[in-house]
Amino acid sequence: MVVNKTGSEYIVEHLTNWSVGKGFWTLHVDSWLVSAVLGALVFGLVYRGARNATSGVPGKLQNFVELLYEFVESQVKIVFHGKSELVAPLAFTIFVWVFAMNAMDLLPIDLLAVLGLHMKVVPTTDPNTTFAMSLSVFVLTIYYNLKVKGAGGFLHESAAVPFGIRLAPVNILFRLVEDLAKPLSLALRLFGNMYAGEMVFILIALLPFWVQPLLSWPWAVFHILIITLQAYIFMMLTIVYVSMAHEQH
Repeated sequence: MVVNKTGSEYIVEHLTNWSVGKGFWTLHVDSWLVSAVLGALVFGLVYRGARNATSGVPGKLQNFVELLYEFVESQVKIVFHGKSELVAPLAFTIFVWVFAMNAMDLLPIDLLAVLGLHMKVVPTTDPNTTFAMSLSVFVLTIYYNLKVKGAGGFLHESAAVPFGIRLAPVNILFRLVEDLAKPLSLALRLFGNMYAGEMVFILIALLPFWVQPLLSWPWAVFHILIITLQAYIFMMLTIVYVSMAHEQH
């Protein structure tokens, strides 16, 4: 719904975060608020299902949560061969939370504007959100590297792999590039795909009203696949990175 606005003004309005502060300390309130509310709702629902779990005939909520967790756990067992009770719950949390944030992209593009709210409702279209999650994963991989291998083992691996200790400077350079590329690619992949999907919805909204239903519904159906796939990829890459941190050369 575009009223007395040029196409560029409409696009800028929908791609501008509700922010407070200036410069580096700018806080995107909408990304923080929506992600926090979604986390509370989704995991509150999961917690309720766990609290009401029964060994008898499971209810619909318990059945759904168990199936979802078993799916995630099966993916963890395929990739992760170390010993950690945290990895499966971590993967489950990432998949469910990222999926919930991605799914906000299916809301009508002008719904909040009609309600008088001007904010971005999809947290994963904000690079601050995706980088915060990817940096959290990065810190976790550093922690497991130190925990499993010890500080000495971690430093020796960084200096000796893959070309041997004699080429330690080259190995360390390669390790730095590899480690820095992990959070960067993890964050940008999710952000780029979700941002592009949101942009398509905005462009469809700029078309004549009689064309919009012909394009919006097929794109929404296809976007469900993208939403799920991006959550799955983020989860799987997290498992892979944590698994690599547990491996000893």
